[in-house]
Amino acid sequence: MRRLAIWGAVTVLAGLGIVAGIVLPASSASTSPASASKAITITVVAREWSFKLSRSSVPVGSTVIFKVTNKGKIGHDFKINGKKTPLIAPGKTKSITVVFKKKGKLPFLCTVTGHAKLGMKGTFSVGVKAVTTTTTTTTTTTTTNACTTPTTTVVVQMKEYTFLKGDGTALSGSTFPAGCTQFQISNVGNEVHNFDISGVKSGALLGPGQNETWAVNLKAGQYLFVCDVPFHVDRGMTGNFTVS
Repeated sequence: MRRLAIWGAVTVLAGLGIVAGIVLPASSASTSPASASKAITITVVAREWSFKLSRSSVPVGSTVIFKVTNKGKIGHDFKINGKKTPLIAPGKTKSITVVFKKKGKLPFLCTVTGHAKLGMKGTFSVGVKAVTTTTTTTTTTTTTNACTTPTTTVVVQMKEYTFLKGDGTALSGSTFPAGCTQFQISNVGNEVHNFDISGVKSGALLGPGQNETWAVNLKAGQYLFVCDVPFHVDRGMTGNFTVS
């Protein structure tokens, strides 16, 4: 009789163990943590020479997909928090996914040589108040000696990758008389160019088909001219002329 009682108790305990084995996993499942939050998509528009982001801040711990579209006329990329898109051709879109684990203000930029200097950079905020900034296209038109009564007119045509006079000959090696000289500049190429007389005036960045006219007073001497767009000097967009 006593053996039967002990056996009954063991059976009951075993039964309770079985029940516990069934119930506990169900209870554990009901308290499992929630799935990770959905990634934030931020659109980025790149052009000469700026970035425009759809938002400039996120909370700490956010996973962000930066969808970068190049609406410019030359290649650009986008780098932030150690991650970078490939070089993006005009009209194309590339994306990168970045996880922001630390609070702070992080720089972003285009890594193509010279593009950040021309304005393709900014600050992105993580877990802090966004910094209000205005990113503008850099089109330097500084003139140190402008004049209004030109005695000489020089027609300059820009294309890949050279400067020509209006008659189709090379601008480099030309000679002009001293005095107020007017430059009529046009972009007859397929990329963005500008005409920069070193130390005198850096003209506007002109897209295909665009033009500008300005005049400067030139003293006798030799002058260097270049295109400021990155890599264009390396490809031949430089030269010099003489003022007599």
